[in-house]
Amino acid sequence: MDLSLENTGFDFLIIGGGSAGCVLANRLSENGRYRICLIEAGKPDTNPLIHAPAGLAIMVPSTIANWAFETVPQAGLNGRKGYQPRGKTLGGSSSINAMIYTRGHRQDYEDWAASGAKGWGWRDVLPWFKKSEHFEGGEDEFHGQGGPLNVASLKPHKATEVFLAAAGSLQLPRNDDFNGPRQEGYGVYHVTQKNGQRFSAAKAYLDPARGRKNLTIITEALAEKILFDGKKAIGAKVNIKGKPASIMAARGVILSAGAFQSPQLLMLSGIGPANHLREKNIDVLHDLSGVGENLQDHIDHVISYKSPMKETIGISFAGIANIFKGIREYRRHKTGMVTSNIAEAGAFLRSDPSLPQPDIQLHFCIGIVDDHGRKKGLGHGFSSHACILRPKSRGRVTLQDDNPASAPLIDPNFLAAEEDLRDLVKAYHINRRLMESDVFAPIRGQAMYLSPDAGEEAIIEDIRNRADTIYHPVGTCKMGEGADCVVSSELKVHGMEGLYVVDSSIMPNLISGNTNAPTIMIAERAANFILDAQAV
Repeated sequence: MDLSLENTGFDFLIIGGGSAGCVLANRLSENGRYRICLIEAGKPDTNPLIHAPAGLAIMVPSTIANWAFETVPQAGLNGRKGYQPRGKTLGGSSSINAMIYTRGHRQDYEDWAASGAKGWGWRDVLPWFKKSEHFEGGEDEFHGQGGPLNVASLKPHKATEVFLAAAGSLQLPRNDDFNGPRQEGYGVYHVTQKNGQRFSAAKAYLDPARGRKNLTIITEALAEKILFDGKKAIGAKVNIKGKPASIMAARGVILSAGAFQSPQLLMLSGIGPANHLREKNIDVLHDLSGVGENLQDHIDHVISYKSPMKETIGISFAGIANIFKGIREYRRHKTGMVTSNIAEAGAFLRSDPSLPQPDIQLHFCIGIVDDHGRKKGLGHGFSSHACILRPKSRGRVTLQDDNPASAPLIDPNFLAAEEDLRDLVKAYHINRRLMESDVFAPIRGQAMYLSPDAGEEAIIEDIRNRADTIYHPVGTCKMGEGADCVVSSELKVHGMEGLYVVDSSIMPNLISGNTNAPTIMIAERAANFILDAQAV
């Protein structure tokens, strides 16, 4: 886009067109009073793989609409580098994720409020979840209708039906709504889909706003540095398709670049731990030690089996025929296997009955998911992921150098806390017991990597060799009032003016579930904070 942006006179600049950025672009522009500019480093969300739900199986292991970050070597994972896919397109990670709609446990938000995030308890956030949602199952105490984000139920695959039957055979509690009165149990996930297609944040929030005269959307625009007048944010230096520009904003700059790139941009702009900035030859504008700290993520271990069930996703003559048949059905009717999110069902379970709430989450997949789908082999199968919901390990995001085009250094510090390894072993045993139940016998072939009768040492070694993220990084611009906090409860950067962070990085603690729905809720609340501040 060829724009002379220095004197365009925007009121707000939103950096990052992911889940939070799309919400903000819609809500800040809808009253028509303010001129909004949204910039996104990726391309528009026009790739057909984005809109076909099963396309995630191609995008996640590739660089299609994906930053495809790596972590630094992880001591807890035998020195391996982890893989961190993040959306690089309008809609951000909501355009490449598994579309699972979960909010976490209500106690997560009570813990936020108790930690110093004033006004972020469960009763505070529930109305904003409901405002964002159009739940096809109907409005009730926990669900909204009429909101931008369509939330639907899936018709489960045959293999998913086996998972559900197996969980029932072990007397686990059935739960058809993980976002309802209780979280615990097994069931089919709700998804952000509509009529068999992905309903990303871009589809939900940006598409209805694209025609507004007061909203400018610029893609392939990499933010390089926030611009300041003293300590007031007034715009940003941006590289748009190789051309430098300055985008100015009179009322505020909002970072919505995610748990990795929001702290990166703050540090590139001179806001962060002073010693680290000086090491990277960056002038310190504001010494804020919490920037990039407090990284939390769900560490996940997957067990997989070969299967004689040819309807599962796999590479074979039958599998290829199924894919072509599925594509035809999808094109004609928007039904069939291409509408699957792959991880259709799962469970929230307690590893110990004495625990007050679930501490383990399962994701059952209708194909073999090996190394995030990056390892592919012949044949068919299924997988079950187990992650621990409240890990104790804390990592950080730092700068590789002062080049905005360089990837940040991502260190989740996986399994640094001994409790995390202990809990992941417990999760493994629960997961394996479910996969080895009699109900799975007709479709269960050979177990991959680890024998079902493996001892504790072998289990721990397999976890260190193969465990990795389930894609929920948060916390690197922590919300609260302590010395380690980056933003206030209204999401203003401490010590600065006109500067906000609005995305998953502001979570004080990782929520007990998938993080996209809470990120959208955060942005709904933030838009309200920002608009209310303008009225004062």
